[in-house]
Order: sequence, then C-alpha cells, then structure tokens
Amino acid sequence: MSKKSKLLPYIKLIKIFWVSFFSLLLLFALFIYSVNINLLNLFGTQPNFHELENPSNEVASELYSADGFLLGKYYRENRSPVTYDEIPSSFIGALKATEDVNFEKHSGIDFRGTFRVIIMSILLGEEGSGGGSTITQQLAKTLFNTRSEKYKGKLGNVPGLKMVIIKTKEWITAIKLENRYTKEEILKMYLNTVDFGSNSFGLKVAAKTYFSKEPQDLNLQESAMLVGLVNKPTRYNPVLNPDLSLNKRNFVLYKMRKYNVISEAQYDSLKTLPIELDYNVENHNKGYATYFRHVVRNQMLRWCDERGIDLYGDGLKIYTTIDSRMQKYAEEAVKEHMSVLQEKFFEHWKGRNPWVDEKNKEIEGFIERAVKRSGRYRTLKEIYGDDEKQINKIMSTPVKTKVFSWKGEIDTVLSPIDSIRYFKHFLHAGMMSMAKNGQIKAWVGGINHKYFKYDHVYQGKRQTGSTFKAFVYAAAMENGFNPCYEVDNLPVTIALETGETWTPVNGDSEPTGEKMTIRQGMAQSLNTIAAYVLTKVGVEAVIDMADRLGIDRETLPAVPSVVLGAGEVSVYNMVGAYNTFLNNGVYVQPSFILKIEDKYGNLLQEFVPKTREVINEETADLMIYMLQGATQEKNGSGMGLHRYGLLEGNEVAAKTGTTQNNSDGWFMGFTKDLVTGVWVGGDDRSIHFRTLALGQGSRMALPIWALYMKKVYEDKELGITRGPFPAPKSRTVLEKINCDRYKVEVVGEDSVTNYVAPSSPF
Repeated sequence: MSKKSKLLPYIKLIKIFWVSFFSLLLLFALFIYSVNINLLNLFGTQPNFHELENPSNEVASELYSADGFLLGKYYRENRSPVTYDEIPSSFIGALKATEDVNFEKHSGIDFRGTFRVIIMSILLGEEGSGGGSTITQQLAKTLFNTRSEKYKGKLGNVPGLKMVIIKTKEWITAIKLENRYTKEEILKMYLNTVDFGSNSFGLKVAAKTYFSKEPQDLNLQESAMLVGLVNKPTRYNPVLNPDLSLNKRNFVLYKMRKYNVISEAQYDSLKTLPIELDYNVENHNKGYATYFRHVVRNQMLRWCDERGIDLYGDGLKIYTTIDSRMQKYAEEAVKEHMSVLQEKFFEHWKGRNPWVDEKNKEIEGFIERAVKRSGRYRTLKEIYGDDEKQINKIMSTPVKTKVFSWKGEIDTVLSPIDSIRYFKHFLHAGMMSMAKNGQIKAWVGGINHKYFKYDHVYQGKRQTGSTFKAFVYAAAMENGFNPCYEVDNLPVTIALETGETWTPVNGDSEPTGEKMTIRQGMAQSLNTIAAYVLTKVGVEAVIDMADRLGIDRETLPAVPSVVLGAGEVSVYNMVGAYNTFLNNGVYVQPSFILKIEDKYGNLLQEFVPKTREVINEETADLMIYMLQGATQEKNGSGMGLHRYGLLEGNEVAAKTGTTQNNSDGWFMGFTKDLVTGVWVGGDDRSIHFRTLALGQGSRMALPIWALYMKKVYEDKELGITRGPFPAPKSRTVLEKINCDRYKVEVVGEDSVTNYVAPSSPF
C-alpha cells in the first residue's frame, strides 16, 4: 500500500473536521444574525437604537429644603445617580477583580466564560450555569431587562435553548454598548443600576443604606462587602445573613489580592476585621418633615399627571421652602412638650378611658365604632363579608406587635382591638411656621408618622376657639372701632333666628361689670367682650373678613357662636390668615415649593406665591397692636411666654384658643419675622382633659410655640432676631393706639385721672 493510500483516511478526517468546523462557525454566525434581527419572531426583540443611545432606568425624585438638605425621596426603586468621580478606586478594583478581571481588555464578551455558560446550559438545562457574564453583559441585562416578556420570542421558553438565546442577546447588546460608550461610562451606568438589596439601587444609595456614607468615603473593606452583594443581594445581605456576608466579603478581598489590587499584608489585615454597619434603610417614616413630604407628594402627583411625568421614576428635583434647621427645631419642640403633656394626660385619666360626653361620662360603644372605621376591619370585611363572628375573632386575637410611646417603640402582644384602644389615648399636634413672604419654613403634621398618618396641618380641620376672635376684632377695626374703646364686662344676650337666645359666658370667670378697652378684653380672651363687638359688626361682616383672609366661608356657620370659633379651620389656613396682619393687609397664600427641575437640572417650573390685598394697612397695623395685648396687658392669655424669656427685648402678637370641653388647644403667635400656629388635641373631640387648667390653649399649645421660637432665636445663622414690629406709618393709627390721650386729669382737692373713652363708630 502506498504512503498516500495510508494517509487518505486521515486526510478525509481532516477535511471532515474543517468542513464541520466552518459549518458550525457558519451556523453560529447565522444563529447570531437570526437572533439579532429576530428572524420570524423566533428569538424576541432587542433594545433598539434609541434605547441604546438613551438608556434609562428609574431614578428617585428628590425633595430638598431651601438650605439644600435632602428631606426625602419618592420612588419605586430607591436610586440616586452617582458620578464616576464619586466612585472610589477601591470599589472599582474590587468590582473588576471579582466580576470581570479582563474588563479593560474585552469588547463586551469574555468568550471562554460565555461558551462555558452555553455548554453547561445545553448539557444541564440550568439557567445561569457556569457564570461568565462580563460587567457589560450584566449592565445589558439590568439596564434593558433582557429577560422580560418584552424580549421573548417563540423560542423564548424552550428548555436548554432559552438561556442560549438570552445570553446571545446579552452578548450582542453588550458589544453594542461597548461601541457606544467608554469604559468609564459603562462602569458608571452599571453602578447606577445594580441592585444591592434592602431597596438600594445603585452605589450611592447602597453606601448610605449600609454605612451612612457617600460613595467616595467608603473604605476598602466596605467596598468589598458591597461588591459581594451585586449578584445575590439577599443571600449575602449583612443584616439577614451576617456570616455569609463576611465570607463573601473576604472572598472579594482574596480576589483583590490575587489580581494585585491589594497587597498580601492588606489582605491578611482586612480579612480579620468584622463588618461594621451603620444600617439605615430609607423610608417615608424616617427623617425630617415626614408629614410635609406626604402632602408634597399628593400635590406633585397632580402636577406630574397633568404633564405626563412619573414622580417615582423620572428623577425630579423638588426644591421646597422648608428650612431644615427650623424644621428640626419644630419637631424637637413638639416632642419635648407632647411627651410631657402625654404623661399628664395618662395620669389625668388613670383608671378611666378618656372618651367622654359633655358630662364627662364614658361614651358607650366608642371603641366598637372606632374598630369598624379601622383599615384592618375593612380588609377583613372584604374577605369574610357578613361573618362578624370570624371578624371579631381575628380582631380579638392577640398578636405580636410594636406600639408607639414617647420613650421609644414597645414590643408587645395586643389584639387589634386593644391596639386601637391603646392608640386612642394619645394627644396629637399640628404646627406650621411661615415667613412674612408666605414661604413655609417648618411643618409638623403629627407626633409620629409611622403610627399616626393623619396630617393635622393641611388635612385636619378643627374648631378654632378664641383664635377666631381675631377676625371679629379685625372686622371691628375696619368699621371704625378703636382699640381704646371701652366696654362693660357684662353678659351679652343675642337673639337667634330660631327664636331662642344665646348668652356666652367666659371660660373660668364671671363677668365683673368693670369697664375695659376692647384690647384688654381681647387680651384676656373674654367671650362677653367679643360678643358685644359682634353685636356691632354683625355675623356676616365677621365671616366676610375671615373669607378674605383665606378661611373658606363654607366651613363657617352663619350664627353668633362663630365668634367663639365654632367653625372648623386648618392650621395651614389659620397661619395664612394671621400672616395678613403682619404683611400690611396683603394675603399671601402659604407656599411650600420653590421650583422643580428634571434629573438633568433643567428648570421645569418656578412657583411664585399668590397674593391679594384684602384689608388696608391701617386695619392690619391696628390688629398687630390688638394682638400684642395678649403679651402686654394685665392677665393677657399669652403672658406665659414670660417663662421662656421670649418677651425680653421682643414684641409678640398672639392669641390663644380653647374649644368647648377643652377639646382643642390653639396658640397663634407672630413676631416681626415669623407667623406660627399650633394646635393640640385628641384624635376625636371627645378625647380631652376634664379641666380648663390643663386643657386650655395656653397650657396645651403655647409651650410648643415658645420652645420652637427659643431654638430659632438661639441659632444666629438663621438671621431671625428679636425686636419690635415696624412702627405704623399712619398718623391715624398712632393716634388710635395711644390710649393715654383719652386720660384727662381733673384738678381739685383730690386729684384724679379719668378715662374718657373714644366714641363708638356705631
């Protein structure tokens, strides 16, 4: 046999090999091409040119205070963008060493790793077998959600072939990304999209969640721990699985040593360190201005809906009027006073339930009705229908729960009914502070947003008590009354349209019959004096005045008792109304948003407060003088501010308010710089102190105002100072408020000073 004949079989084998090789190569190329063009819709679509050029993922909208403090976010996925310069080199080194050591060398694909995945997927039929995805492929997967239904074709669910198709599409997309973006841009996009667990998307949020740091402040071992989370954030979560997390972190450190990112000595030192967390998952119940953030959210949802914007994903930057320092002082003041007041309330009602009728008798069936208004009961009602026995069984079964207390959360065991009963014992508060220009600087809607969602500034409306008298006296000043005008402190009886009569009494004192100026009567909050003035100006004039000052007239009953605050008004509207006096008679609608920008910093809208002149400047100046009586006249209802040192070198205009049965305590006060309103009361009007000594506005609400203003004055950086109100410009006003000019000395054997009151305008 010739030598050529002997080699013939080998030549055939070689030919078969090369034919097979090139055939497979051709088939593979055809497969890649078919996947790329989605032949006959077999393989599903891929990201198009526009999507590749404009990759997008959800970015949280951020809410900022006027002084640049991040108050909170609105999101489905908590993600805030990080710039490349903010990424520490230690993190980049850890990421490359662990996830893609050849990142700088390849064009999107690590061929050995990719083919290993394909072979293992075909042989084992397991998703993800073998690993091998580069950082760019992982970015393609996350950025475009390549495994969603959107990208599936007819063969998208075929076992074994499924992962081959997915990986091929991610491979193609990765190459396209590499062609369009630099390595730095790819890393930045990757670290803005990856899920680190604990609702932390992107490096910036992850650094804050796990270590309360900015990304650039992460140390080497912290970077290693975070890198360990990128593929399995739940399994290696340091809170849920601390041992697994530590082992994974040390594996990342080992990889860094292996590829010379760190030295042997660094590795030996760092691997012995424990994981030290400063763990704080962001949510809407934490941080400052929680109630305010909820109100802004509702406003923004309407604004976004009108413009086709997604509040939770489009990364808006919303700049508000809130000052983070003043907000902090407001929340501290509420906490400091309400924690003490609550102890007094518990002691006051010790052994009894605080929900009572006008005779202080416990209201029967109160809790049962409260239970049926609860969200838990309504949910059970949807499930069990009319099966009250089953609903009551569940509502009466004790379960492990947490409850609020001023000393911190309490872990306990309570039934849902007992939980409702427990929470009904708490007093609540609402507070808003506003600058003269209408910009809201502090907003405290309640005592704890996690447990009590209801906002008592904007959402809640309560009877205002004597704080409403400001509108009675404003109507009087507008109609020619003089603060120095004298009235006899005697009962006033007013005939009602029903044929009955109404005779208001003073809170805790009998009418003395003594003469006093209407400023003194207002300062002492005497109902008899206010009722007398009402008889002169009329109910309609008072309601009209309140309406002009921003109080919805539809909420005000057109009856004489309106003078005592029978209508229900929000803290938000009361502060806006009182600000009109400070603002020379110009009503400014309270505002809380300055401007809105998109995620690129482009201005979308600026907001200017709406204003209108509603009373003349003379009337406004007279009302400032009238309201100062609370802190200047004998027995003025605001004299308690002396205890806090707030009247030294300072002028304060104020009015207290207490409603029937002490259900609501109010304090409205303003200085030359700020108007602040405070309300305190129970969840229901039937929950209150039994005595005026404990339940009046000067005891329930005034201390919050005082504690807040003390803190504000102590912070010199705010630029809010003590001092007098600007002097009235009008000579007429200066004459009207000079009550001394009505004193006439009669010279005789016994020298006396008589007071000749100004004549009534009526």
